[in-house]
Amino acid sequence: MRLLAAFNPPLEDWRGKTVWIVGASSGIGRATASALLGRGACVAVSARNGEALEALAAEYRAAPGERARVEVLPLDVRDAAAVHSAHAQLAARGPVDLVLYCAGTYRSLRADAFDLDVMLAHQQTNYVGALNVLAAVLPDAIARGSGHIALTASVAGFRGLPQSLAYGPTKAALTNLAEVLYADLHDRGIGISVIQPGFVATPLTAQNDFEMPALIAPAQAADEMLKGWARGDFEIHFPKRFTGWMKLLRVLPYRLYFPAVRRFTGL
Repeated sequence: MRLLAAFNPPLEDWRGKTVWIVGASSGIGRATASALLGRGACVAVSARNGEALEALAAEYRAAPGERARVEVLPLDVRDAAAVHSAHAQLAARGPVDLVLYCAGTYRSLRADAFDLDVMLAHQQTNYVGALNVLAAVLPDAIARGSGHIALTASVAGFRGLPQSLAYGPTKAALTNLAEVLYADLHDRGIGISVIQPGFVATPLTAQNDFEMPALIAPAQAADEMLKGWARGDFEIHFPKRFTGWMKLLRVLPYRLYFPAVRRFTGL
C-alpha cells in the first residue's frame, strides 16, 4: 500500500503559506508566483532583474496594515553570500513552506562549437545556483522537519540530445540531485519534487530556431505544477502528450535511442 501513497505531503491550501521562488522575473517562475498569489500565498521573488520583480510586486500591493503579499529579494544565484542573506531576511519573518528553484540559462550548443565559457555559465546558474540555495535553506528545513523544496530540471536532461551540450547535463544533474534529496530527507518530513517541463514559451525558448512540439504557455506550466504539488508528486512533468514520448526515449537501449533521435531531430 505504501507504494500507492503520495510521495510528499500534498500542498493544496496555499492561504497563509510562504513561498520563495528563485528565478521569478519571467517565464515559469513568474507564472508560478502569480498562480500562488492568486491562491492566497505570500511569495518572495528573487532574480537578477530587480525591475521585473518590482513590476510583479506592483500588481499585488497589500492593503494598508496587511502583510505584503510579495517580497522582492533581488540576487544573483551564483553569489552564495547574497543567497544566504536573502534567505536570512525571509526566514526572520517565519518559516518558508516551499522553495522553488527556477533560475536558469540556456544556449543551444553542439560539440563542434564547444565553448568552455558557455558550459561553465550553464553550470554556475543552472546547477551551482541550486546548490547555493540548498545550502541556505536546508538547515532550517531539517531543524523544523517540514517544508518543501522543488527543483526545475527539464526533459532535456533525460538523455543526451543534439544542441543541448551545455544545458542538458545541468538538468540531468538537477534530477539526480532531487532524487538523492528525496531519499535522504523524505523520512525527515521534508517534501522534495523535481519539475520536468517540455517546451514552454519563455524568453529562453524564444531563441530556438526549430519547431517546438506541444509548446505551452507559462501559465499552463504553473497550473501543472500546482496540480502536482496538490497530489504530492515527486516528479511533475508536462505536457504529458510530449513528456510521455520523452520518457519512452529515456528507457530505449542505445542501439535504438541514437537512431531514433537522429530520425526525429534530423541532427
